[in-house]
Amino acid sequence: MYSMKEACLQTGMSYENLKFYCKEGLVPNVKRDSHNYRVFDDRDIKWIQSLGCLKRCGMTLSEMKEYIAYCKEGVSSIPERREILARKKEALIASMEELQKAIDYIDWKQNFYDEVLSGKTDYHSNLLSDDELDKQAHA
Repeated sequence: MYSMKEACLQTGMSYENLKFYCKEGLVPNVKRDSHNYRVFDDRDIKWIQSLGCLKRCGMTLSEMKEYIAYCKEGVSSIPERREILARKKEALIASMEELQKAIDYIDWKQNFYDEVLSGKTDYHSNLLSDDELDKQAHA
């Protein structure tokens, strides 16, 4: 059995988050020791790690509660759980595509700056007119 502190170390979750998740019912079947402190077994630890992943997938608290409710139903709710995860995966893929576009822009812009600094390309700006650039160059 693991204490709250040990569970946090095992899962990478902060003490405050784990306590909150327990209070919200996201960690079902929490056990208590003789001093009424929460304790966790290996199955709990694996579940808490899964909760961390669900959070990173962008699940809201209510979505996690819905997912847990389905999990408690057993095998019969696997299709619903698969659908929830499929929707989250689609959203993550869309986010990755947006992030890749942002990275591509940064790569392009850094390359442009490198070419300007090396003298391969003349500087131009979408913010400053050619006259303003000329004034800056002669200042």
